[in-house]
Amino acid sequence: MNIQFKKGVLELCVLALLAQKDRYGYELVNEISKNIAISEGTIYPLLKRLKDDGFFTTYIQESQEGPPRKYYQLTELGRETKESLSSEWFSFVEGVNRIIRGNTDHE
Repeated sequence: MNIQFKKGVLELCVLALLAQKDRYGYELVNEISKNIAISEGTIYPLLKRLKDDGFFTTYIQESQEGPPRKYYQLTELGRETKESLSSEWFSFVEGVNRIIRGNTDHE
């Protein structure tokens, strides 16, 4: 998949997954990787930026399978942003699909 396509939607993917439940970084990578080919190195800088922007907080939780894990939890700002980006995404995809299909007479 085109790298620019991926970069543009990863933020929305992360926010959408965190809207479902709190997750740790590797879990986010695995979930996204089920549908989009990405590497861990792509997600962690994005997670830092989104945390710095106030879209989620983090907390540490003990793990039965190894060391403690850092979980990401969506804030209200993160939920609002996810809703806004989702709406923009669906509108964008609809417009692109109309253009690709040659149906540009839509008002």
